[in-house]
Order: sequence, then C-alpha cells, then structure tokens
Amino acid sequence: MEFKVDERDIRFCLFEERDLSALLSYDRYKDQDQDLYGMVLSEAIKFATGTLAPMNQSADEKGCGFDNGKVTMPPGFKEAYKQYCEAGWNTVSIHAEVGGQGLPGVVAAASSESLVASNCAFVFTPGLTAAGIRVLDKYGADELKELYLDKMVSGQWSGTMCLTEPNVGTALADIRTTAKKNDDGSYSLTGTKMFITSGEQDLTENIVHMVLARVEGMGKGIKALGLFLVPKYRANADGSLGEFNDINCTKIEEKMGIHGSPTCMMNYGDNGACQGWIIGDEGDGIQMMFNMMNEARIGVGMQGVALTGAVYQYALQYAKERVQGSSVLSYKDPNAPRVTIIEHPDVKRMLAEMKAYSEGTRSLLYYLAECLDKAENDPDEAVRAQCSNMVELLTPIAKAYPTDRAFECASTAIQIMGGVGYCKEYPVEQYCRDAKISAIYEGTNGVQALDLVGRKMSQGGGALFMTYMQSLGEYIDAGSDHEEVVDLLKDLTKGRDKITEIAMVFMNSAKDNPIYPVLSATPFLEAFGHVIVAQRLIVQASIAVGKLKALAADKGESNYAKLAADNDDAKFYYNKLLTARFFCKNILPAVEAIATRIGNSDESVLQMAL
Repeated sequence: MEFKVDERDIRFCLFEERDLSALLSYDRYKDQDQDLYGMVLSEAIKFATGTLAPMNQSADEKGCGFDNGKVTMPPGFKEAYKQYCEAGWNTVSIHAEVGGQGLPGVVAAASSESLVASNCAFVFTPGLTAAGIRVLDKYGADELKELYLDKMVSGQWSGTMCLTEPNVGTALADIRTTAKKNDDGSYSLTGTKMFITSGEQDLTENIVHMVLARVEGMGKGIKALGLFLVPKYRANADGSLGEFNDINCTKIEEKMGIHGSPTCMMNYGDNGACQGWIIGDEGDGIQMMFNMMNEARIGVGMQGVALTGAVYQYALQYAKERVQGSSVLSYKDPNAPRVTIIEHPDVKRMLAEMKAYSEGTRSLLYYLAECLDKAENDPDEAVRAQCSNMVELLTPIAKAYPTDRAFECASTAIQIMGGVGYCKEYPVEQYCRDAKISAIYEGTNGVQALDLVGRKMSQGGGALFMTYMQSLGEYIDAGSDHEEVVDLLKDLTKGRDKITEIAMVFMNSAKDNPIYPVLSATPFLEAFGHVIVAQRLIVQASIAVGKLKALAADKGESNYAKLAADNDDAKFYYNKLLTARFFCKNILPAVEAIATRIGNSDESVLQMAL
C-alpha cells in the first residue's frame, strides 16, 4: 500500500486555522514568510515519502543488530541520516544563532508530522538530539557549548536523555546513578540506565548523553539530582574526538514495536573512568530534565498525531478499493452489484472516528506549538504568560490523549482491513505495534493524568484550570456568525460544564479522600481531551463554513452537499463541518458518562483483593 500524507489538512491547520502574521512580526522570524513555510512543508513530505517510508517495513523486519556492545542500525538508515541532517530536518526550530534553521515551532510540528508518520523509529535519534541541544544551549556553560554544541547541531554527534534505571522509572527521587565531583570540576559517574533510545548506534561518531544522577554528598530526594553531559568519547580541547569515556551498552531490548530504534541498557563507569560535566547547578537537574521532558512529551504527542493520520490514510485507501458484499439497502438481492466496503455504514463510522481524532489532535498539537512560539517570542509579557500557562496545563493532555488515540485508531484500521490488516504484508499491524510505546515512554499516560489532576489543576490555587475554563467560556459566549455550528457550541457547553463538575468533585474530596482524584485521573484526562478536541474541531468548522459561503456565492449554489459533489475545495470544507458535527454528536457525549462515573464516588476497586 502507498504511504500517504493528508497534506491538504496539514496546510489547512497551518495556514487557514492559524494567523501566522503574529509570528512573522517577531524579530526572530521577520525575514521569513508563508511561502518559505509552504516550501519546507512540501520538502518534508517529499523526503518522508521518497526516502523514509520505503525503509519503514524493512527496518521493522530486520531491526537493529547487537554484537559485543555495538549496535548496527537497519540498512539504509546511515545514508538517510546523512541526507536528513544535510537538509536541516534535525534542527528545523533550533535557533539560527546556534546553527539551526530558526523556523517557528508550529512549522516544525507541521513538517515533522510526515517525517514521523513515514518512519517513526528513524526520527527518534535526531529528535532526542534536538532536545539535548536546547538544554545545552539554555543551561550549559560556555566551554561545554563550545566543545559540543556545533557538532550536535550538525548531526555529527547525537544526543540522548537518560533517566530510567532498572529499579527506577517514574519515581526519579530513587535514582541510584551517582556523580562524584573531581578536583578539576568534572564528575565521575557510576550507574546503570535502561530504556535509553539510541544510547548506542552507528549513525554518529559520538553520542552525548544527558544523564540525571545523584550528586554524592547531597543526600536523598530530587533536590540531590544533577544533570550531566556525559559523552561516549570525550572532546579534546580543539573539539576533536578524544578518549573513550567508559560507557558501555550491555544489551538492546527485544520490543513489541519500533524495531528500527535501539532501546539500550547503558552502564556508566564500569572501570571507574566515566567523566561527566554538570549542566547548570547541583540540585537543578530535575528542573532542567523536566524542561527537556516537557518538550519530549509534546513531541510524543505529535508522534500520536502522525501515526493516527497514517493509519487513517491506509484504512481509507483500503476501504475505497476493497469490494465486499452489496449495499445494505439491497442485501436480500443476490444480483445486486457489489460495493466497496466504504459504502457499509459500520466501516464508514470507524473511518469517521479516525478522521475526527486525526484532525482534532492535529489541531490541538499545532495550537500548542503556536503557544510555545508566542510564549518564547511575543513582546507582550501578558501574552507570553498566558501562552506559557496554556502549555503548562495542556502538555499532559497533548501527550496522553493523541497517543491513546493512535493505538486505538491503529487497532481500528486493522479491524477495517480484516484479516489482511492483521498480516505483516500490510503496514497497519506494524503501526499498531509502533504506536503503543507512545503511551508509555516520556511518562506513561497514567502519569500524565496524575500530573494533570495532582499538579496542573491545583497550580496557583487552581488558576491555570480556571483561566482555561474562562477562556473556553468566552469562546462559547462569543457564539458564531454561522448558524451551522450553533448547536455544536451547545454540545461543547455541556462538555465544559461536565468537566467543571468533575473538578468540583475532586476539590470536595481532596482533603478528606485524596485517593479518589488519583483513582479517577485517567478517565478525567480522557474527558478533558474530548472537550478540547471538540473545541478545536468547531474552530475548524467555523472557518470551513465561511469558506463554503464564499464558494456558494461564487458558484451560485447554496446547497453545501451539491456544491461539494462538484468542487474539491467545497468537499474538503463541507467534510470539516460534518467531522465536527460527528465528533460532537457521537464522541463528545462520552464526557457525560465519564462525569457520572466519577461523580458516583465508587471506590469498590480499592476494596478488591486482586
């Protein structure tokens, strides 16, 4: 089957849903324009379809090789990585001052979608390197930047993020890897990290590990953690490759999916000769690592968006081509013409769900990327604060909701394709396996729900949550110029009220029964995600109706369905309206059921002897 990207919808999200004039007014982007962004998007799709997608299945089948501590990447990856870096895809949104492309984050998100969708295992190595570049650039000492930054930006050296240990996952306060300060200001590291993406590989000559470790003598807890730059090979004073730094890969994991990405067990200091250099100050490691992780979490959310879009395109292709049975309206007639399965209502329902999740989560992640751009660059302090707060509140939802949907939609794609979908000959079974990890790493989706309920909802005395609900209320109260979406706003109002109702349940039980909000955090995140995606789809529908009215006036046809039958643009916009309606009438009502579930305060699960 052919790998396809929904370029039309990506362009709609980037250029029609967003007003990029604000970004283009910032000093950082003042020499750029939308034509440049459109060209970047086209080139990304071209590279994804022409270079990365053809390697996706073979990389899954062959996987990574491991021999005596050395990892061999799948065939073609080394050549593709060189092309990837030469084209600048590894540094699209990295500041131009340090050698990156310097484009807005929302443009990077749009261009990355097709790259991730085409071969997600491939993009993990440069993706983590970009996160490391940002941390080093923001917090690193000048001498570290001078030695490592340029080579990481060029892609000559790669980066990793090292938190998890064999007995330490989410509970970072229990980290055992230690760092002992040396007389020369460096630190000697000893310990083991696991589940380290690209901890060892043969794409780059050096690997720069960002390692979270306990500073010797600072005691227990997260305040004793520091963040250390620990290279596989130390850099010489002139920036050239120096001595091996006593870092060893002891194995790579045999995983359910993402076989083209090596997930490594790493030992630091087996021979007492692993040197690291602190980034920032002792005790600030957790703060800087979370800065790196928040970016990674949004990136993982984008992975969910990308994979959802990919499996939808595959399922749609198949449903339009596969002939099976007759129309339900003539099923008793043995002579009735056979139809493609997209004509069957249940198949069309599944496709509609996938389409709604794909377009709604895409809108959410692009919106969040735009907020990040404004939080960093807007000259108005109030705007920066507002956008930063929005990112803070929505990051756990933006990570968890799209990735849960990605696995769900991949499973739906298999269901639509039936037996062949379950076979390796077709790509959706691989996408299903590849998608599952996105709900687990960078903080499991359960942890995201706990972060939302336990930290974000109460932050500032509940100010983040109340500010968001106020802005949502203002959006609803403003109404719409288009009668076609008025009833959808009423549906959104019901969803908003149910989210507020759940928040009150949590608030009332927090003092007397703090366990209950924790018990209900995951369903709450799902409900909150439904409401946010409903709003994003209504925003899109409102834009689409305006476009439809203009087309109707131009063509002299007021019936949108008839207009859509003969005009591709009208078809696209009419489907936008119908997608928002489908979501609000068929998926958004689940919020009420979740509110009922949480509101009954049932704790029978806690009494179960499991």
